[in-house]
Amino acid sequence: MNQIDDLPPLRDIVRDHGLLAKKSLGQNFLFDLNLTARIARSSGPLDGVTVVEVGPGPGGLTRALLANGAKRVIAIERDSRCLPILAQIAERYPGRLTVIEGDALETDITPYLDDGPARIVANLPYNVATPLLTGWLTAERWAPWWQSLTLMFQREVAERIVATPKDPKDYGRLGVLCGWRTEAHILFDVPASAFVPPPKITSSIVHLVPRPSPDTVRTSTLEMVTLAAFGQRRKMLRQSLKSLDLSGLNLDTTELIQQAGLLPTARAEEIAVADFVHLANLYDTLRNSIRA
Repeated sequence: MNQIDDLPPLRDIVRDHGLLAKKSLGQNFLFDLNLTARIARSSGPLDGVTVVEVGPGPGGLTRALLANGAKRVIAIERDSRCLPILAQIAERYPGRLTVIEGDALETDITPYLDDGPARIVANLPYNVATPLLTGWLTAERWAPWWQSLTLMFQREVAERIVATPKDPKDYGRLGVLCGWRTEAHILFDVPASAFVPPPKITSSIVHLVPRPSPDTVRTSTLEMVTLAAFGQRRKMLRQSLKSLDLSGLNLDTTELIQQAGLLPTARAEEIAVADFVHLANLYDTLRNSIRA
């Protein structure tokens, strides 16, 4: 394995600090710096870019991002055991690494950003990966502060992120949300053998780029409609959408679906993202009309 910088090999650093991955934190360490460098490069050229990294652990990807030219890395780490190792990296790359000790789900990163381009690149802890992604995608402000997301997920989650009605087994609420506001692609897989300890699943690197002008819809309503539709995904829409509150609208579920131009006998997995957006907007419009 070629070293990407003059710091000691990552395996040696982890051993010297007695650092063992914690299952409770969703940790699996990547020691192959060539692989972390590939992940860093897959986000695109890094010169002049600020990168936000979640869950750096012992800093394998952190080092790769800095060695490949990132202007700054802002790393959010909740495991205090990793902080001394990250401090070594900060010393090696003076002024370019900011470490925030805390929970990424509760951390507002925007005060730490400058005026330049920013991306999120991370080997996300598996136990918080989907909530983090959902939070980034449902922000009120759009276009978002990030240029792109280059993230590691379990392969099955990655397949749900990029799924469309052409992939009915994997298509669901997450696919609708990602397809609505981003263009998402799986770049490559990472085998379980690359990790310490090795997980029981294959991982995948997913790249998401925000759509500049996604269809306008209230996020909470889109989530409500997709929750109802996919909550009983094997049932027809006329049945699964009965959980929506139609009181005062003077129409039933079948009429709502037909007004949206959809078939009441269709199932959620057959409905395109744009049609879910249209259905959510219609539902909002009808509810607002009885409040006026």
